[in-house]
Amino acid sequence: MRTKLIAEETTVKIATASVWGRPVRYADYHPENAEQTLLLFNGIGANIESANRFISSFDNVRVIIFDVPGVGGTPTPTLPYRLSHVADIAATLLNQLEIENVHVFGVSWGGGAAQQFAYMYDHRVLSLTLAATAAGAIMIPGSPKTLLKMMTPKRHSDASFMIDNAMTLYGGTVAVQEELMREFSDALDHGTPVGYLYQLSAMVGWTSWHYLPKLKMPALVLMGEDDPIVPVVNGRILANRLAHGKLEVLPCGHLFMVTMPEQTAQRVEQFIKDGH
Repeated sequence: MRTKLIAEETTVKIATASVWGRPVRYADYHPENAEQTLLLFNGIGANIESANRFISSFDNVRVIIFDVPGVGGTPTPTLPYRLSHVADIAATLLNQLEIENVHVFGVSWGGGAAQQFAYMYDHRVLSLTLAATAAGAIMIPGSPKTLLKMMTPKRHSDASFMIDNAMTLYGGTVAVQEELMREFSDALDHGTPVGYLYQLSAMVGWTSWHYLPKLKMPALVLMGEDDPIVPVVNGRILANRLAHGKLEVLPCGHLFMVTMPEQTAQRVEQFIKDGH
Protein backbone atom coordinates (compact mmCIF):
# COMPACT_ATOMS: atom_id res chain seq x y z
CA MET A 1 0.00 0.00 0.00
CA ARG A 2 1.37 3.44 -0.84
CA THR A 3 0.54 6.97 0.18
CA LYS A 4 0.02 9.71 -2.38
CA LEU A 5 -0.21 13.48 -1.90
CA ILE A 6 -3.55 14.85 -3.12
CA ALA A 7 -3.51 18.28 -1.53
CA GLU A 8 -0.92 20.44 0.19
CA GLU A 9 -1.23 18.77 3.59
CA THR A 10 -3.52 15.84 2.85
CA THR A 11 -2.60 12.27 2.01
CA VAL A 12 -4.62 9.35 0.74
CA LYS A 13 -3.72 5.67 0.79
CA ILE A 14 -4.06 4.07 -2.62
CA ALA A 15 -4.02 0.29 -2.92
CA THR A 16 -5.34 -2.62 -4.94
CA ALA A 17 -7.82 -5.09 -3.49
CA SER A 18 -8.64 -8.51 -4.88
CA VAL A 19 -12.38 -8.78 -5.49
CA TRP A 20 -13.44 -12.23 -6.70
CA GLY A 21 -9.90 -12.78 -7.94
CA ARG A 22 -9.73 -9.55 -9.95
CA PRO A 23 -7.84 -6.37 -8.97
CA VAL A 24 -9.79 -3.27 -7.95
CA ARG A 25 -7.85 -0.07 -7.31
CA TYR A 26 -9.19 2.04 -4.47
CA ALA A 27 -8.29 5.03 -2.31
CA ASP A 28 -8.87 5.54 1.39
CA TYR A 29 -8.79 9.15 2.55
CA HIS A 30 -8.80 8.89 6.32
CA PRO A 31 -8.37 12.04 8.45
CA GLU A 32 -7.35 11.25 12.02
CA ASN A 33 -10.49 12.90 13.36
CA ALA A 34 -12.90 11.22 10.93
CA GLU A 35 -16.19 10.37 12.61
CA GLN A 36 -18.09 9.00 9.60
CA THR A 37 -17.28 7.16 6.37
CA LEU A 38 -18.41 8.17 2.89
CA LEU A 39 -18.50 5.73 -0.04
CA LEU A 40 -18.07 7.70 -3.28
CA PHE A 41 -19.20 6.52 -6.72
CA ASN A 42 -17.51 8.63 -9.40
CA GLY A 43 -18.71 9.77 -12.84
CA ILE A 44 -18.30 7.95 -16.13
CA GLY A 45 -14.70 7.55 -17.27
CA ALA A 46 -13.44 9.24 -14.10
CA ASN A 47 -10.72 7.72 -11.95
CA ILE A 48 -9.73 8.31 -8.33
CA GLU A 49 -7.42 11.23 -9.08
CA SER A 50 -10.16 13.23 -10.80
CA ALA A 51 -11.92 13.58 -7.42
CA ASN A 52 -8.82 14.69 -5.51
CA ARG A 53 -9.91 18.26 -4.75
CA PHE A 54 -13.35 17.14 -3.64
CA ILE A 55 -12.11 14.29 -1.45
CA SER A 56 -9.46 16.41 0.25
CA SER A 57 -12.05 19.07 1.12
CA PHE A 58 -13.66 16.90 3.81
CA ASP A 59 -12.60 17.66 7.38
CA ASN A 60 -14.06 14.91 9.57
CA VAL A 61 -15.13 12.31 7.01
CA ARG A 62 -13.27 9.24 5.79
CA VAL A 63 -13.79 8.74 2.04
CA ILE A 64 -13.58 5.43 0.16
CA ILE A 65 -13.51 5.59 -3.65
CA PHE A 66 -12.56 3.00 -6.28
CA ASP A 67 -11.92 2.78 -10.01
CA VAL A 68 -14.72 0.78 -11.61
CA PRO A 69 -13.76 -1.98 -14.08
CA GLY A 70 -12.10 -0.56 -17.18
CA VAL A 71 -11.29 2.81 -15.60
CA GLY A 72 -8.02 4.06 -14.10
CA GLY A 73 -6.13 1.29 -12.35
CA THR A 74 -8.87 -1.36 -12.45
CA PRO A 75 -8.50 -3.61 -15.52
CA THR A 76 -11.21 -3.91 -18.15
CA PRO A 77 -13.21 -7.12 -17.70
CA THR A 78 -13.82 -9.60 -20.49
CA LEU A 79 -17.57 -9.07 -20.47
CA PRO A 80 -19.88 -6.08 -19.89
CA TYR A 81 -21.40 -5.59 -16.47
CA ARG A 82 -24.44 -3.99 -14.83
CA LEU A 83 -24.74 -1.47 -11.99
CA SER A 84 -25.62 -4.31 -9.63
CA HIS A 85 -22.11 -5.66 -10.25
CA VAL A 86 -20.60 -2.29 -9.29
CA ALA A 87 -22.68 -2.29 -6.10
CA ASP A 88 -21.44 -5.77 -5.24
CA ILE A 89 -17.82 -4.70 -5.81
CA ALA A 90 -18.33 -1.79 -3.43
CA ALA A 91 -19.88 -4.01 -0.75
CA THR A 92 -17.07 -6.56 -1.03
CA LEU A 93 -14.44 -3.82 -0.80
CA LEU A 94 -16.09 -2.42 2.33
CA ASN A 95 -16.10 -5.91 3.85
CA GLN A 96 -12.38 -6.22 3.24
CA LEU A 97 -11.80 -2.82 4.86
CA GLU A 98 -14.00 -3.92 7.79
CA ILE A 99 -16.43 -1.06 7.24
CA GLU A 100 -20.05 -1.92 7.94
CA ASN A 101 -22.12 1.26 7.60
CA VAL A 102 -21.47 4.18 5.24
CA HIS A 103 -22.89 7.39 3.93
CA VAL A 104 -23.12 7.15 0.13
CA PHE A 105 -22.36 9.80 -2.48
CA GLY A 106 -22.81 9.34 -6.23
CA VAL A 107 -22.18 11.85 -9.01
CA SER A 108 -23.56 11.66 -12.57
CA TRP A 109 -23.05 8.04 -13.76
CA GLY A 110 -21.97 7.21 -10.22
CA GLY A 111 -25.33 8.49 -9.01
CA GLY A 112 -26.92 5.48 -10.67
CA ALA A 113 -24.43 3.14 -8.98
CA ALA A 114 -25.11 4.89 -5.65
CA GLN A 115 -28.86 4.36 -6.00
CA GLN A 116 -28.31 0.71 -6.88
CA PHE A 117 -26.04 0.22 -3.86
CA ALA A 118 -28.55 1.95 -1.57
CA TYR A 119 -31.28 -0.40 -2.81
CA MET A 120 -29.27 -3.62 -2.60
CA TYR A 121 -27.51 -2.78 0.67
CA ASP A 122 -29.97 -0.42 2.33
CA HIS A 123 -29.13 -1.85 5.77
CA ARG A 124 -25.60 -0.47 5.40
CA VAL A 125 -26.51 3.03 4.15
CA LEU A 126 -26.80 5.85 6.69
CA SER A 127 -27.54 8.59 4.16
CA LEU A 128 -27.58 9.08 0.40
CA THR A 129 -26.36 12.11 -1.57
CA LEU A 130 -27.02 12.18 -5.31
CA ALA A 131 -25.25 14.82 -7.40
CA ALA A 132 -25.98 15.83 -11.00
CA THR A 133 -27.74 12.54 -11.70
CA ALA A 134 -31.08 10.96 -12.59
CA ALA A 135 -33.27 7.89 -12.15
CA GLY A 136 -31.98 6.22 -15.30
CA ALA A 137 -34.12 5.30 -18.30
CA ILE A 138 -36.96 7.65 -17.34
CA MET A 139 -34.67 10.70 -17.09
CA ILE A 140 -35.41 13.95 -18.92
CA PRO A 141 -32.44 14.19 -21.30
CA GLY A 142 -30.16 17.15 -21.82
CA SER A 143 -29.57 18.86 -25.13
CA PRO A 144 -28.95 16.54 -28.13
CA LYS A 145 -25.73 18.41 -28.95
CA THR A 146 -24.37 17.73 -25.48
CA LEU A 147 -25.44 14.08 -25.44
CA LEU A 148 -23.71 13.39 -28.76
CA LYS A 149 -20.44 14.68 -27.35
CA MET A 150 -21.01 12.67 -24.17
CA MET A 151 -20.96 9.44 -26.17
CA THR A 152 -17.29 9.73 -27.15
CA PRO A 153 -14.40 8.66 -24.88
CA LYS A 154 -12.56 11.76 -26.15
CA ARG A 155 -14.40 13.63 -23.41
CA HIS A 156 -11.97 12.10 -20.93
CA SER A 157 -9.01 11.08 -23.10
CA ASP A 158 -8.41 14.30 -25.07
CA ALA A 159 -7.67 17.36 -22.94
CA SER A 160 -8.13 19.80 -25.81
CA PHE A 161 -11.54 18.28 -26.68
CA MET A 162 -12.70 18.66 -23.07
CA ILE A 163 -11.51 22.25 -22.77
CA ASP A 164 -12.76 23.33 -26.21
CA ASN A 165 -16.20 21.87 -25.52
CA ALA A 166 -16.42 22.67 -21.80
CA MET A 167 -19.42 24.99 -22.04
CA THR A 168 -21.43 22.66 -24.27
CA LEU A 169 -20.61 19.63 -22.14
CA TYR A 170 -20.76 20.95 -18.61
CA GLY A 171 -22.31 24.42 -18.48
CA GLY A 172 -21.80 26.79 -15.59
CA THR A 173 -18.47 28.59 -15.35
CA VAL A 174 -16.17 25.85 -16.66
CA ALA A 175 -15.52 27.72 -19.91
CA VAL A 176 -13.75 30.50 -18.03
CA GLN A 177 -11.91 28.16 -15.66
CA GLU A 178 -9.45 26.75 -18.19
CA GLU A 179 -6.68 26.19 -15.65
CA LEU A 180 -8.98 24.18 -13.40
CA MET A 181 -10.36 22.20 -16.32
CA ARG A 182 -6.85 21.43 -17.55
CA GLU A 183 -5.87 20.24 -14.08
CA PHE A 184 -8.99 18.05 -13.98
CA SER A 185 -8.24 16.66 -17.44
CA ASP A 186 -4.59 15.96 -16.58
CA ALA A 187 -5.68 14.03 -13.48
CA LEU A 188 -7.91 11.71 -15.49
CA ASP A 189 -6.84 8.24 -16.54
CA HIS A 190 -10.02 7.14 -18.25
CA GLY A 191 -8.95 3.55 -18.85
CA THR A 192 -9.75 1.86 -22.15
CA PRO A 193 -12.32 2.70 -24.83
CA VAL A 194 -13.92 -0.68 -24.14
CA GLY A 195 -14.09 0.16 -20.44
CA TYR A 196 -15.85 3.43 -21.27
CA LEU A 197 -18.34 1.61 -23.49
CA TYR A 198 -18.95 -0.93 -20.72
CA GLN A 199 -19.86 1.93 -18.39
CA LEU A 200 -22.30 3.27 -20.96
CA SER A 201 -23.84 -0.18 -21.49
CA ALA A 202 -24.22 -0.70 -17.73
CA MET A 203 -26.88 2.02 -17.77
CA VAL A 204 -28.85 0.73 -20.77
CA GLY A 205 -32.40 -0.01 -19.65
CA TRP A 206 -31.57 0.65 -16.01
CA THR A 207 -33.89 2.71 -13.81
CA SER A 208 -34.36 3.25 -10.09
CA TRP A 209 -37.88 4.64 -10.51
CA HIS A 210 -39.67 1.63 -9.04
CA TYR A 211 -37.59 1.33 -5.86
CA LEU A 212 -36.78 4.95 -4.96
CA PRO A 213 -39.75 5.19 -2.52
CA LYS A 214 -38.36 2.12 -0.71
CA LEU A 215 -35.14 3.96 0.18
CA LYS A 216 -35.86 5.22 3.69
CA MET A 217 -32.50 6.82 4.54
CA PRO A 218 -32.10 10.64 4.54
CA ALA A 219 -31.38 11.72 0.95
CA LEU A 220 -29.94 14.93 -0.46
CA VAL A 221 -30.17 15.68 -4.18
CA LEU A 222 -27.72 18.30 -5.51
CA MET A 223 -28.20 19.68 -9.02
CA GLY A 224 -26.52 22.42 -11.04
CA GLU A 225 -28.90 25.10 -12.29
CA ASP A 226 -27.02 25.26 -15.62
CA ASP A 227 -26.42 21.55 -16.23
CA PRO A 228 -26.74 20.69 -19.95
CA ILE A 229 -26.24 16.94 -19.33
CA VAL A 230 -28.72 16.30 -16.50
CA PRO A 231 -31.35 19.09 -16.31
CA VAL A 232 -32.61 20.13 -12.87
CA VAL A 233 -36.01 18.52 -13.45
CA ASN A 234 -34.32 15.13 -12.94
CA GLY A 235 -33.35 16.20 -9.45
CA ARG A 236 -36.95 17.11 -8.73
CA ILE A 237 -38.02 13.65 -9.86
CA LEU A 238 -35.48 11.99 -7.55
CA ALA A 239 -36.35 14.15 -4.55
CA ASN A 240 -40.08 13.56 -5.03
CA ARG A 241 -39.71 9.79 -5.40
CA LEU A 242 -37.32 9.32 -2.47
CA ALA A 243 -39.00 8.74 0.88
CA HIS A 244 -36.95 11.47 2.57
CA GLY A 245 -35.52 13.36 -0.39
CA LYS A 246 -34.48 17.01 -0.37
CA LEU A 247 -33.45 18.96 -3.49
CA GLU A 248 -30.90 21.76 -3.54
CA VAL A 249 -29.94 23.60 -6.73
CA LEU A 250 -26.42 25.00 -6.92
CA PRO A 251 -25.29 28.01 -9.01
CA CYS A 252 -23.17 25.99 -11.41
CA GLY A 253 -23.22 23.41 -14.19
CA HIS A 254 -22.62 19.65 -14.22
CA LEU A 255 -19.13 19.64 -12.72
CA PHE A 256 -19.67 21.32 -9.37
CA MET A 257 -17.56 18.62 -7.73
CA VAL A 258 -14.69 20.12 -9.76
CA THR A 259 -15.61 23.81 -9.91
CA MET A 260 -16.96 24.04 -6.35
CA PRO A 261 -15.16 21.22 -4.49
CA GLU A 262 -14.88 22.88 -1.08
CA GLN A 263 -18.46 24.19 -1.04
CA THR A 264 -19.87 20.87 -2.24
CA ALA A 265 -17.87 18.82 0.26
CA GLN A 266 -18.86 21.15 3.11
CA ARG A 267 -22.54 20.79 2.21
CA VAL A 268 -22.27 16.99 2.05
CA GLU A 269 -20.37 16.90 5.34
CA GLN A 270 -23.05 19.04 6.99
CA PHE A 271 -25.73 16.70 5.64
CA ILE A 272 -23.85 13.68 6.96
CA LYS A 273 -23.58 15.30 10.38
CA ASP A 274 -27.07 16.74 10.70
CA GLY A 275 -29.14 14.49 8.42
CA HIS A 276 -30.73 17.47 6.68
